[in-house]
Amino acid sequence: MSLVIVDTGCANISSVYCAFKRLGVEAKVSRDLGEIKNAAKLLLPGVGAARQAMSNLQQRDLIDTLKAAPQPLLGICLGMQLLTDHSEEGDVACLGILPGEVKRMQVGKLRLPHMGWNTLTTTDAGQQHPLLAGIGAQDYVYFVHSFAVAPSAITLASCDYGQRFAAVIGQGNKFGAQFHPERSGKVGALLLQNFLSLKAD
Repeated sequence: MSLVIVDTGCANISSVYCAFKRLGVEAKVSRDLGEIKNAAKLLLPGVGAARQAMSNLQQRDLIDTLKAAPQPLLGICLGMQLLTDHSEEGDVACLGILPGEVKRMQVGKLRLPHMGWNTLTTTDAGQQHPLLAGIGAQDYVYFVHSFAVAPSAITLASCDYGQRFAAVIGQGNKFGAQFHPERSGKVGALLLQNFLSLKAD
């Protein structure tokens, strides 16, 4: 398995790397275009703000390569948000790989960021999808975010925190998880394992 964790310059990459190592996969952390293009699978991590993340990707000349990437790609947390068209956080255009817009959550009297364990509700499409195989309704995963993507036709699982939002999205072989699989125990490990098991288109 050739897996590259894209070095975005704004992620806690060590925890993601260790999560894959526990699954028996020695991922490569890289910003090298050749290594990214030749990987069997790509993971786009992210912690921080969308504008800075997109600036880092541009400075590292990664935007066009990620947009054109034919292999399965999984974005987590901010990495998922970067896959969409636009983020309200910093009013910045994102990669446009998956349709959607990132907006600040409207949660009433609840605190932001949405931080901690919450449950997933799989959609009909998600219940049939191999990325979520073995992950059932009401499984708990770990979130840390203040911005989110609204549920849409590409939502595989959603979550509720003052509002309903997309927790897992996917179209073709491109996917995003708003939660942190590397912090989500057995459920998160299963999602990562499912991603590794996906066949390329």
